[in-house]
Amino acid sequence: MLAVRIDADTERRLEALAARTGRTKTFYAREAILAHLDDLEDFYLAEERMKDFRSEDAIPLADLKAELGLGD
Repeated sequence: MLAVRIDADTERRLEALAARTGRTKTFYAREAILAHLDDLEDFYLAEERMKDFRSEDAIPLADLKAELGLGD
């Protein structure tokens, strides 16, 4: 169980959306959290990978193209 405090304007918007669609405020709050949670998990995973990346491990694009036979 999670309790979330939101400002009055956001709550009014959520209530209006729920009334207009016949869904609950909880439904839309859950959907918003799940959608944003995916984005946050992806962002922090990418950030973690970038910290692990060492520039000396990088291959210059020209070298990679040559290695793959993809010349200019």
